[in-house]
Amino acid sequence: MPRRVEPKSELVFRAAKPGARSYLLADGNGLALRVQPNGTKTWLFRYRRPGTGKENFHSLGPYPDITLADARRSAAIARNLVREGIDPVAYRQAEFIARKRVAEGAFHLVAQRWLDFKRKEWADETYRKAEFVVREYLTPALRNKPISTLATPEVKPVLEAIAAHAPNLATKARQYVGGIVTYAVQNGLREDGAALILRGVVPRHRKGHIPAITRPADIAPLVLAIDAYKSPITRAALKLTMLTGLRPGVVAAVPWTEVNLETAEWHVAAERMKMRHDHIVPLPKQAIAVLNELQSLTGKGHYVFPSPARQKTPHLHRDALSKALREMGFQGKHATHGFRGMLRTVGRERLGMDIDVLEAQLAHAKRGDVQKAYDRTTFDDDRRRVMQEWADYIDRLSMPTTEAGSSKRT
Repeated sequence: MPRRVEPKSELVFRAAKPGARSYLLADGNGLALRVQPNGTKTWLFRYRRPGTGKENFHSLGPYPDITLADARRSAAIARNLVREGIDPVAYRQAEFIARKRVAEGAFHLVAQRWLDFKRKEWADETYRKAEFVVREYLTPALRNKPISTLATPEVKPVLEAIAAHAPNLATKARQYVGGIVTYAVQNGLREDGAALILRGVVPRHRKGHIPAITRPADIAPLVLAIDAYKSPITRAALKLTMLTGLRPGVVAAVPWTEVNLETAEWHVAAERMKMRHDHIVPLPKQAIAVLNELQSLTGKGHYVFPSPARQKTPHLHRDALSKALREMGFQGKHATHGFRGMLRTVGRERLGMDIDVLEAQLAHAKRGDVQKAYDRTTFDDDRRRVMQEWADYIDRLSMPTTEAGSSKRT
């Protein structure tokens, strides 16, 4: 039978001197003070792990910050846990995790950390859309909900409310909530396996095509309306979008460092592209003229399209392009993204452009893993030729004396 250790007075522990090696000064009932050679003193509770019987030590804190009386109370609590079959070290870890979840686990805090994490791998436009949905729709409804206990019935009405007026955004919102919850699990803010069941929450809807003008007779009024638009910066951005077929968000945020007016090329950085690949864009003469005119007007700051004073973004916001088209009377008829559809449809049907060349210009993803892995063709020379042909075709259509039908390629 082990020899019973009598409790000691505070004076004994205070007077304990360091030795050449660390040693334990026992107080009885599993409580001891470890004295290190450097003079550091730490309270320990010695016990055997429930289930395994292996000896272990549970740290109760430094002495004298933790007094003898406090250490005895903590040791008594730990002994009771052991009697109940609970490992005090595991119990403390669980308490720490629980406190962390309370302190860091409000939905809006986790959502922001998730956005910050994803920004490193997302294109700018992908991040912009996610940040918008989280800020405008998810955070107002779920702001202080603890992510550790967030349940499907709490999220379901939020998604349904979004779906009532913006079905596409509701689908994205469902994906974002799933990503936020997964991030919380991976970072110890939610129990592993505690997934939300959100599939089917957002009603299915028939996706409509992005409005795009594709009839040659309708292109001329669009071009003339853009030419007459009041804002020179927005007008230039619309023209560049039409002449290149790039996504509006990529156009609106283009820095001058990506544009080479001498070689007539625009090198879009990979991080700004949806598919995360560098994209070389040939610039027709008309695009060079637009950029030269804009540079003489605004100078050569960081962004090609600087932000108007009333906007908070450092560059022209892509929504300014949509707003301009609405003001011109093209709502429901042609969207900024519709310039891509215009190029693909008219270029193929009217000008006989090779579909692979058009797809390369639009930077669409390759179909199939094998094609994505081995097909590196970008058709640079072909794209330079067809984009000049496209710009010339638009010019011919918008000439008052030219009938749209005469521009059709024979």
